[in-house]
Amino acid sequence: MLSRVDIAANLNAIQGRIEAACVRAGRNPDSVTLLAVAKGQPPDAVRTAAAAGLKLIGENRVQEAKAKLPLCPGNLHWHMIGHLQSNKARDATELFDMIQSVDSLHLAREINKWAERSAKTFPILLEVNIAGEASKFGYKPEALRAELEQINALARIEIQGLMTIAPWTSDPEKVRPAFRQLRDLKTKCEGVLGAPLPHLSMGMSGDFEVAVEEGATIVRIGSALFGPRPRARKDSPAGAAG
Repeated sequence: MLSRVDIAANLNAIQGRIEAACVRAGRNPDSVTLLAVAKGQPPDAVRTAAAAGLKLIGENRVQEAKAKLPLCPGNLHWHMIGHLQSNKARDATELFDMIQSVDSLHLAREINKWAERSAKTFPILLEVNIAGEASKFGYKPEALRAELEQINALARIEIQGLMTIAPWTSDPEKVRPAFRQLRDLKTKCEGVLGAPLPHLSMGMSGDFEVAVEEGATIVRIGSALFGPRPRARKDSPAGAAG
């Protein structure tokens, strides 16, 4: 794990790059939130990031979050950013403040069911597989439009925007069209719903500046902040399915 000084320096550099991207796009840097991706990172790394000023943490697996949350500061906000199986929806609504990876009406209904039992309204983002990659989860844009109003009708669900994982490439400019398509899709969804959707979660360590230029409000940063993930043991929470 990187030292506190290293993580703080990385955070400062990332924030500077976000601010520069906002200047290029004519945006207020305060409109972009950095989410620290804690997948595979020990609680010490999360505590160090929190000490550097970060408050938003993302986890990919329910089981890893279950083990890690009790060991981290209580004032953090946790988002589920990995694929969520519907049978983990109950735990997810208890552990997380938002689920960014809702990719089906069935999953949305499960989240709504458990939120109803807890008498709370649960914020979600709808994950879109904007490039149609077979290896990734997420709605195809046309499927999202077909189910959008049904999800919005769920009483305990609050749709706050869209999320995507762009195709990997060594040249961030190559994924600019994907980010632009997600932004355009959000505008179309807002037209269907007749209400604004405040968030676009897009951009990771290798492409977040382009994502900010194209309208990202949440960027999900792991390796650029923490360095490479420690290798997880097969029996550790980091290797558990979620």
